[in-house]
Amino acid sequence: MGKGQLARAPLVAARPTKNHFVITVPGTMSIKKILIANRGEIAVRVITAARHLGYGSVAVFSDADRDALHVGLADEAVRIGAAAATDSYLNTGALLLAAQQSGADAVHPGYGFLSENAAFARACEAANLTFIGPPAAVIEIMGDKARAKREAERVAIASVPGYAGAEQSDAILQQQAAAVGYPLLVKAVAGGGGRGMRRVNAPAQLAAAIRSARRQAQAAFHDDRLMLERFVANGRHIEIQVFADNHGHVVHLGERDCTIQRRRQKVIEEAPASSIDERLRQRLTSAAVGLTSAIGYRGAGTIEFIVTPAGDHYFLEMNTRLQVEHAVTEMVTGIDLVAWQLRVADGEPLPLAQEQIAVGGHAIEARLYAEDPYCDFAPQTGEIVWFRPSKAAACPGVRIDTGVAQGDVITPHYDAMVAKFIAHGHNRETALRRLVAALRSTPLAGPSTNRPLLLALLQSEAFTNGDMTTSSLDEWAATNAGVFTRAGVSPRQWALAAAFFAAVDATWFRSSAPAKLEMTLVADEHRRTVTLLRGSSTASDAPPRVHIRGDGIDVSLHVLAKQPGWLHYQHHGVQRRAFALSHRGTLYLDDGDGITSFREPSPYPLLSQRGDPRRITAPVAGTLLRLDVQPGDAVAAGQTVAVIEAMKMETQVCAAAEGTVTAVHAAVGEQLEADALVMELALSGGAHATVKDNT
Repeated sequence: MGKGQLARAPLVAARPTKNHFVITVPGTMSIKKILIANRGEIAVRVITAARHLGYGSVAVFSDADRDALHVGLADEAVRIGAAAATDSYLNTGALLLAAQQSGADAVHPGYGFLSENAAFARACEAANLTFIGPPAAVIEIMGDKARAKREAERVAIASVPGYAGAEQSDAILQQQAAAVGYPLLVKAVAGGGGRGMRRVNAPAQLAAAIRSARRQAQAAFHDDRLMLERFVANGRHIEIQVFADNHGHVVHLGERDCTIQRRRQKVIEEAPASSIDERLRQRLTSAAVGLTSAIGYRGAGTIEFIVTPAGDHYFLEMNTRLQVEHAVTEMVTGIDLVAWQLRVADGEPLPLAQEQIAVGGHAIEARLYAEDPYCDFAPQTGEIVWFRPSKAAACPGVRIDTGVAQGDVITPHYDAMVAKFIAHGHNRETALRRLVAALRSTPLAGPSTNRPLLLALLQSEAFTNGDMTTSSLDEWAATNAGVFTRAGVSPRQWALAAAFFAAVDATWFRSSAPAKLEMTLVADEHRRTVTLLRGSSTASDAPPRVHIRGDGIDVSLHVLAKQPGWLHYQHHGVQRRAFALSHRGTLYLDDGDGITSFREPSPYPLLSQRGDPRRITAPVAGTLLRLDVQPGDAVAAGQTVAVIEAMKMETQVCAAAEGTVTAVHAAVGEQLEADALVMELALSGGAHATVKDNT
């Protein structure tokens, strides 16, 4: 296997091209050491590729990432600032200084952060650093969505109808919106990753969407310009992976279907796209290669299209960087895209010609996020108590990319994605089965994740039939009412939790005489008192049997073994195992598709203040982006009083009751912990706390 190639699932045979895996590496390389100006799983990915090609690697880290996985994996590491991204990963001066201190002669920007920042690319070039990406001038053109549309139209590629003019007043945008028609999208001209993008269904929603999109675009890109696009209902989001070198060669590596999105952020990606036919595939890839050639591109890039139900296609944008979902392309082509990036940046021609690139099998990727799907997808923080993906990743056709490890702490400062699960198979059905199995066998205990949603979605009829479109994720959720509702704790789960806590006391289980034990447990704010009856046994080596009774609970099971992380048991004659881990008094239990947390109630309960409508607290940890009221202001129940940004999401904090603001305890720009006191009210009426997410 040559450099720049990846091992693929054994069900896909290597292509028989004569010298397919014979890649020559020049004897003298101009690049010696690469600084990765990023963090998390992408930094791990780049460090790994650099090591395989013999390049040195330098990680950078903020105070929040001092002990992060990518820091320990790199050859060298340099601190670049405080936890906030603006003080570290977005700080060009700190990154260039780190390169100088470490002796790095190249910079890989990863994706996100400064990866599509033309000023950063120029600064690297000015510092005599090889920027592993396209030329700064190309980033500047294609990173501006309005200019990118004009470039596409120049080579006869149609764009989605809309407005991308220089006039940016609210009045002009409202006037143009009427011409575009509703529904429409308000988008940041310099945007990416779903930031600064809002769907507007009616004129009454436009003003608020413009304000919100401007604010987020300015915070994320230091550019608050907006554009409008007609919303294409029931479309398919298809993107083409392109690659170019400095020798005039441009190729594509097939397409990806990234249709399934929530809040304009991708959730599931797959390659190839089973929703398009060969004729449309040829039109899309030809258009993508033509545009890439026309703009003088270099390195990895992605041309994104929206495809209508009728088969018409429109150019959306170009991402002048590697994509989060690049792994599915690697799985079906066997090509290491990061290795190609490094080699192209080092002056080599592309390792393969277009006719040598072929797609084999099918790959699907699911993004695991630290967010609670049952609480409006609120970002989650905290210690990762258990996460061991290596066993699932060792299975044929399965790959897990992550930048976190057990014991790490998820902070509010960065993106909420903690891992990517990718599965490959000889067809879509095999890839899907493998992906579901990998997700099921890899629980993450600690912060809540979207794993239950991913499993429900991947096993839904709409997904397995390939019927979902850009508009249908919310529709699917609406017709599957239980998807975003936390399932009740089943009798078997209560019984397993009680058996686990009782199993800690081995003497109770192994005593020769029958015994009874009463236990009270709490899970998801539900409280149950259960009675455990230990069954008698004539055989000394028989597994202990326990009968659990309580409110709606009548379960008998045999406890077979308790190992770190797992409880083995027998129920109705079938031996099973459940993930079961006790940490600091909390039991994390998963006997199916999601984790439920159990604990024994404290004998000294504290008075909870979270339900007190007089105290308005931060629902998530994050940055206080906006304060809408001051002491003395009157507020209505449900009124937005502040906005917090955490993990690329804006969360509106609303007053729980009508009243008057008596004190404000936080300032704009301040980093808040979850449940931190933001302000206090003097009430004129009572209500329960409400939180509204607006991303």
